Amino acid sequence: MEPITIPCALIGLGHVGRSFLRILETKAPVLAARYGLVFLPILVADSSGVALRPQGFEPGTLRAHKEAGGRVADLAEYLPNASVAELLESSGCRLLLDASPVNLETGEPGLPLARRALSLGIPCVLANKAPLVLAFQELEQLAQEHAAGLAFSATVCGALPVINIGQRDLIGGEIALFQGILNSTTNFILTEMTLGRSYAEALAEAQRRGIAEADPTLDVEGWDAANKLVIVANAVLGYPARLEEVSVEGITGLTPEHLDLLSGEGKVIKLLASAQRREDGSYRLQVAPTELPLFSFLGGCAGWEMGVEFHSDLYGRMYHKIWERDPLPTAAAMLRDAVNLWRG
Repeated sequence: MEPITIPCALIGLGHVGRSFLRILETKAPVLAARYGLVFLPILVADSSGVALRPQGFEPGTLRAHKEAGGRVADLAEYLPNASVAELLESSGCRLLLDASPVNLETGEPGLPLARRALSLGIPCVLANKAPLVLAFQELEQLAQEHAAGLAFSATVCGALPVINIGQRDLIGGEIALFQGILNSTTNFILTEMTLGRSYAEALAEAQRRGIAEADPTLDVEGWDAANKLVIVANAVLGYPARLEEVSVEGITGLTPEHLDLLSGEGKVIKLLASAQRREDGSYRLQVAPTELPLFSFLGGCAGWEMGVEFHSDLYGRMYHKIWERDPLPTAAAMLRDAVNLWRG
C-alpha cells in the first residue's frame, strides 16, 4: 500500500523546528514503511515571514539553509505579503506543527494560528506552550467542534510522555499529587553549581547546547516549569488552572555555598513543580526550589534529567524520568504526536 502524504505547515525553524526537519530527513523511509505516512512540509515560517512550496520543501535542504544563518525570507518561495493564517486553507495544508517561540503576553504567533487551523478542521501538534497556557479550554473546544486533533506532548518534558501517561494510562484514577522536575536547564545549572561551577558558567553551557534560550528568564525564574504545570493541570488533572494561580519562585537567589552545605547533609535543591489535590477537588500549584533527599527519586534526577511522580488512588505511585540535553527528543515528541493523531 502506498503511504499517505500529509502536507504540513511547520511554524518556527529554531532548534526544535530544525531538529524536526532532521528527523524527516533521516527517518522518512521508516515512517513510510512502518506507519504508512509521509510528512511533507509545504508551508514554512520563521520570524522573517512565510514561504509556500506546494510540491514540498526538501527537509535536509531547508534545515541546512537555516543552520547556515538563512531566513525564510531568503527562500525563492518566500511570499512577502502573505500570512500563515491566510494560507492554511488555500494551500491544502492538512497538519499544523507549531515550534514557534513562547509568547505569554499575546500568544503570537502560535495561538491565533492554532485557532485558525482548528476552526478549519486542521489537526495541530504543538511544541509551543503559550497557546495552551493562555487558552487551553478554548482550543480543546475548537478541536472537538471541528473534529480536529490537538496534541501537545512535546510541551511538557520534551520526549517524556507525561501528558500521554496522564491521559491514557491513569484512567479512572484520582491524582492526589503530581510533582516533578519539569525544566532541564535549571536542573543542569543546579547540578553544576553543586559540583562547584558558577551559575554563569553553568548557564552559558546550557545555552551553548541549545537547551537554554539567549534570554533564560522563563527557565531560571521558574515560569517555564509553571507553564508546564498549568498544561498538566488542565490536560491530566482535569483542573482548569490559570498561570496566575501558580506560586512561582526561581533559582536565581541560590548560591553554591548553600548547595554545598546541603550536600554535606545528604540533601539537594531542585526546582520542583507540584500540584497537590485539595479536599474540594482543586489543586494547589507551586514551583519553588525545594530541599529533597539526595537518594529520593526526584533528588536523584541530575544534570539533563527531568522526572515526574504521579500519586493516585488506583495506580499507586508512578515514577518516570528522561535524560535530554538537546532539542532532538522534543522534536521527536512532535513526530510521535503527528503519527498518533493521523493513525487515530
